[in-house]
Amino acid sequence: MARLVGNQAPFFKAEALVNGEFKTISSDDYKGKWKVLFFYPLDFTFVCPTELVAYSEAADKFKALGCELIACSVDSAHSHLAWTKQPRNDGGLGEVKYPILADLDKKIARDYEVLVNDSVALRGLFIIDNNNVVQHSTINNLSVGRNVDETLRLVEAYQFTAKSGDVCPANWKKGSDSMKPDPTGSKSWFKKNA
Repeated sequence: MARLVGNQAPFFKAEALVNGEFKTISSDDYKGKWKVLFFYPLDFTFVCPTELVAYSEAADKFKALGCELIACSVDSAHSHLAWTKQPRNDGGLGEVKYPILADLDKKIARDYEVLVNDSVALRGLFIIDNNNVVQHSTINNLSVGRNVDETLRLVEAYQFTAKSGDVCPANWKKGSDSMKPDPTGSKSWFKKNA
């Protein structure tokens, strides 16, 4: 298995549901932008709508960071559309504020190394920077959903380190003290926070 973190994100191109319409999108459409690409197992399931709705409700927070959200599953764009037509109080999505890729041939899931049993994607999440380098990946098994606030924190941290050259210690949040990545510079953080 190839390591994705620190390397160029694999190219993708597929039909997607975008604002209630079918549209072919590709990673080229996001050149120069930060991205969170996240996979989920299947439409019309149980944990999945909680995640997709939570990310949709936080979409404006990601946009404020200059970061685009993109979801992906092995379902068709028609299935995605039907799921958005189902009310949220009945396990549906309602309006979703980001594209949902239709990975019917499972190529994207394979390329991002999240395909399990050649059938569905694990809950893979990839933070990809504005140079198309994967800065972060996590993969959850099927039964546990992700934390949107943690994804936001990580995007903020990677953007901060890209601009400042500093590094972020454990539990870093925007506005917290960062650390110089050298033996001498780091001591000021340890003296202040130890």
